[in-house]
Amino acid sequence: MHTTPLSYRPERRHFLTITTAAAGGLGLVATAVPFIKSMSPSERARAAGAPAELDVSTIAPGSLVTVEWRGKPVWVLHRTSAQLAALGGHDGDLADPQSKEPEQPAYAANATRALNPEFLVLTAICTHLGCIPSYRPDAGAADLGDDWPGGFYCPCHGSKFDLAGRVFRNVPAPRNMEVPSYAFEGSKLVIGIDPTDKAP
Repeated sequence: MHTTPLSYRPERRHFLTITTAAAGGLGLVATAVPFIKSMSPSERARAAGAPAELDVSTIAPGSLVTVEWRGKPVWVLHRTSAQLAALGGHDGDLADPQSKEPEQPAYAANATRALNPEFLVLTAICTHLGCIPSYRPDAGAADLGDDWPGGFYCPCHGSKFDLAGRVFRNVPAPRNMEVPSYAFEGSKLVIGIDPTDKAP
């Protein structure tokens, strides 16, 4: 009696072909998935470009809060009525009191450099060499002079900014601090969007 070797049986060849194709397909998928994932932006990269949100109703008057947006610190200062009133008293000491240089969106190019005068939003970086200034709200601080109206002082090289982030004359920083794009949605501040782009 003649017997066909196992390797020549059609059903055996069909089974081996299907098994080999399935294993190859699984291997291809296993290789492709990490490759495709590597092409997608990371969670950190997605977060870096995403808007940052903050409920400003939790910020007490006179308090400064720092949030991170696009890898940079952003200050949100809830200015008191006294701080707002003091803004107009030292324009002659400032390099750009009217904010003519473009360090803010057009909608914030005003005396308070803000959409809502109570809330100042600034990128917390000195415009000289990128240090982070300190918040020095007390007027007449002994180490800053009797004429100090309150504001931000950069300890790296002595640059001074008022409570609207406007730079004083005769300091190393060449321009006012930057105001990032932002909008208000009720009591929520959203940093990273332009209110003029929002639907009415």
